[in-house]
This record gives sequence, C-alpha cells and structure tokens, in this order.
Amino acid sequence: MKKTFLKRTASFFKKETVLCIAALLSFLSAFLVPPSAEYWKYIDWRVLALLFGLMLVVKGFQSIGLFQYLGTKLLSRIHTTRQLCLLLTALCFFSAMLITNDVALITFVPFAVMILSMAGGKELLIPVVALQTIAANLGSMLTPIGNPQNLYLYSAFSIPMGRFLSEMLPLTLLSFLLLTISIFLLPDKKIQAKTPEVFPAPPGFRLACYLLLFLVALSCVVRLLPWPAMLAILIAAVLILDRKLFRAVDYFLLLTFVCFFLFIGNMERIPAISGLLHAFIRGKELLLGILFSQCISNVPAAILLSGFTDAARPLLYGVNIGGLGTLIASLASVISFRIYGADSDASKGRYLKTFTLYNIAFLAPLAAAAALLLHLT
Repeated sequence: MKKTFLKRTASFFKKETVLCIAALLSFLSAFLVPPSAEYWKYIDWRVLALLFGLMLVVKGFQSIGLFQYLGTKLLSRIHTTRQLCLLLTALCFFSAMLITNDVALITFVPFAVMILSMAGGKELLIPVVALQTIAANLGSMLTPIGNPQNLYLYSAFSIPMGRFLSEMLPLTLLSFLLLTISIFLLPDKKIQAKTPEVFPAPPGFRLACYLLLFLVALSCVVRLLPWPAMLAILIAAVLILDRKLFRAVDYFLLLTFVCFFLFIGNMERIPAISGLLHAFIRGKELLLGILFSQCISNVPAAILLSGFTDAARPLLYGVNIGGLGTLIASLASVISFRIYGADSDASKGRYLKTFTLYNIAFLAPLAAAAALLLHLT
C-alpha cells in the first residue's frame, strides 16, 4: 500500500512538476505572510475564467472533429512530401493563434504521424513533429488567446488588442519565414499514397453553437463582455450541449496559476524581497524571460516575472521566444514528445537531438530580432 502511494506520488510529481513547485512555493510563502482575506485579491479571476472558458470551447471543437476534418480537406490538394510537411506545420502555426499551442499539437501531431505513414514519408516524422512543435509555440505568440502566458500578460498589463498584435507581428512573420526555409531544406518526393477522407464533417448545429460560444469568449478577451457573464453563458451552454467537456479541462493548469498568484502576491508584500526582485529584473525582462523559461517553462516564468516589472513588451518577447530551447521550456513541447514517443517506431534519443538543434537554430535569430526591435522602439 505504501509503495503504491509513493509510486503514484512520484508519477504525479513527474507529470505535474510545475504545479508541485508552485504549490510548495505558495505554501512556504504563507509562513512569511500569514493567510488572510488579502489572499483572494492576489488571484486574477478574469484570467482564470478566460482560460477555463477557452479550454471548454476548444474541447468542444475537438469533440466534433472540426480540426481533423479541415486538415483532411486541405490534404486533398497535396502531391509531394514537401507540400505535406509545409501543410502539417502551417496547420499548427496558424491554428495555435486561436486554439492555443497545446491543443494544436494534440490535434495535429497524431494527424501527422498517421498521414506521413500513409504517404510513405515516415522518415520525415522526426523533423516534421519537431517543426510542428516549434510552429505551434511560435504561431501562438501573435494573439492573446494563443497561449496561457499571452492571455495572462495581456490581462495583467491591460494591453490594447491592436497594440498587442502589432508588437507581436514582426516576430511572428520572422518565425514563419524561418519555418518555411526549414521545410524547404527537407527532402522532397512524390506522395506514394493518397489519403482517404476518413473524418466526417462536424454536425452543423453543434458547430454553430461552439462558434457562437467562441465569439462569446473573444468578446470577453477584448473586454466587451464582463468575465462573470461570459463564464455563466459558457457553463450553461456546455451543460446543455456536452457536459463531458468539463472533464476535459486542464484543472491542474488553472491550479498552477492560482499557486503562483499566491506566491507572487506574498512576495510583493515583503518590501525587502519585492525591492530586490524589482531591481534584479528591471531592464533584463527579455533575457530573464528566455532563461527562466528553460528551467520552469514559459507560463510560470511569465507569472513570476510579471509581478516585479511593468515592462510588458520585453517580457512578452522573452517568455514567447523562451518557449524554444529545452523540452520543458514550453509544456506544449512535452505533449508532442509524448505523442511521438507512443509510435511503435519512435526513436526518442534521435527526436530529442533533432528537436534541440532546431530549437537552437530558431532561438538565436529570434532573440536577436527581439533585442533589435526593443532597441529601435
């Protein structure tokens, strides 16, 4: 019994390492700042509501097979492996802007494994999955809803939508250019087998409902609708449409946010620590965003650093570019690694080597471009 408990505990810590660290930090900080009603004020309830609502809607789209259906339709015009690789990568890059980087990978990495096998291009699987991962992480940086760190920083710093998009656009365009060049460096050949259309069209009524709910969530993102109203509408609608979606939400991610909110809130109330962290972080947001992301991943890095700086733009650049690098720099990268690793012919060592080389090749020019943009404006 004891061994089983320890095994389960170790397994949970391995799977939810960031949550466990955040929980430990918040627990320890409570000894410095005793729990009080102030704790409730630390938590950004709007961010949590938006994350929860967007996860519900995107899971709804997944449940009706919308993304697989669209991907299969696009594949009907593909004739070479290079075109196929470009499409599989572009699907992750552009869809991540609206459905988040992790959902894009959950949807299209298994799709890539299946399609490349059927097209006789399985030797391209490792570079394609690595590039899909990079594409999802970089495509998601354009919009506030592309990834959790963007949604949090967009809300925490009250960044106008137009400004957010214009500031992230140059790096997004450069990212797509680098992805395109990488694809064209891959070998090209005729596709040996055509892919049958195995995914049916999503049911019209449910599709319309989830599209409307997505618009409701977006109206809250751009601050046209208060978050309590959005949350009430989405919960009521999902209870009617498909209550199983509530089980698909990543509650551990939400809890991770809560723990970091508590830790940062407590640190801000200790003048000596707060002053020290402000002085340490100020002017180094880009560099620290990248470095912290390599160790604790970019979502907690964004939450942690944002408590001690008012420089939103370099921090946005840092934690988004910081998703490149190590496997844990973006937790979405771990998702694609697990999906690839489940393939019967998987070579995890070769994948990690290829993944790391690609990430370094993208990280260097994007970090330089971000530094240049900050210097020029």
